[in-house]
Amino acid sequence: MSNYVPIACFLLAMLLHSHALPITGSFGLLLAVDTLAIILVMFTVFAALHHAEAIAHRVGEPYGTLVLTFVVTTIEVSIILSMMQHGDTNPTLARESVFSTVMIVCTGIVGACLMLGGWRHRYQDIKRQGTSALLSVLLALTVLTMVLPNYTLTTGLGTFSPVQLGFVAVLSLMLYVSFVFAQSHGQKADFLDGDPTERTDAAHLAVEENGGIVSHLFFLLIGLAGVVLLTEQVAAGVEDGLAYLEVKQTDAIVGAMIALVVLLPEGISAMKAAFRNETQRAMNIALGSACATIGLTIPAVAIASIITGDPLTLGLTPGDTILLFLALAMSAVSFGTGRTTVLTGLAHLVIFVAYVMLIAVP
Repeated sequence: MSNYVPIACFLLAMLLHSHALPITGSFGLLLAVDTLAIILVMFTVFAALHHAEAIAHRVGEPYGTLVLTFVVTTIEVSIILSMMQHGDTNPTLARESVFSTVMIVCTGIVGACLMLGGWRHRYQDIKRQGTSALLSVLLALTVLTMVLPNYTLTTGLGTFSPVQLGFVAVLSLMLYVSFVFAQSHGQKADFLDGDPTERTDAAHLAVEENGGIVSHLFFLLIGLAGVVLLTEQVAAGVEDGLAYLEVKQTDAIVGAMIALVVLLPEGISAMKAAFRNETQRAMNIALGSACATIGLTIPAVAIASIITGDPLTLGLTPGDTILLFLALAMSAVSFGTGRTTVLTGLAHLVIFVAYVMLIAVP
């Protein structure tokens, strides 16, 4: 099933984008196709997770985590860039999607990982060196890209000038590349759960039994292409529907929806790792995805904005800024001792519930 679902998702996406299906004149048929698209996207995400984890186990840690991270970021960048061109110019969609990703990761996914791991194992230890490195990169990236625009003087509130935007995009990319190098070479031991030799060997055998890395890579790429194209179709419909209903939080809702879809594989993978008492790997996956989202997505949309001349608003609103700082501060406190419990996870989940509530009732 993990092989057939990505192909079905890709074929439906190609049919929709080629307008081969006559659905524009029938609301019932349009609703049925969109429902099928949503179901296929969800199943394809799980199939993509299976293939990405197989590749990740084959190449070993921390490269396996990087595979999952780059997969998710590729999906998000593709969806955001396509959605920014949908209908009227949408200058805040990238900001809302990136902010939603950071909040879902730092409060929702991290909270669920710590709660599940604490419930199963009572206490869980993490390496403070690796987690501190993740948080320092995340803090620098979020403040530079989503808080600083509110305090510059060259342009309006929440925006950068083209020179400032290009400069911040380069800084973000350089910082993330430096982090990847440190994680895979310079500080590799800081991001590993104990001695991974036994797990890696067992994983290699499992992958060899279930198929080679080439086949996993093929179905992963097919699935990703289908998810990107179908999510664009569904998100465009949701955006049009919210605009028709005159919902004020359209960008926040669509941004959160995009973030939820693209984070689902990494979220599940992180929670499974925490349940197996691989807490450091869970944090690598979760926090690494947030770092990648800012370090790669912001430069991508910045370049697109500079080339096309479309406006790009990155500065957060005051309420979102408070939530962001609260999430980052909670993460710093939670991981400061090197040991987490169920209570630690619940504290993160409380902030996540507040974030969701403020989307529905701003």
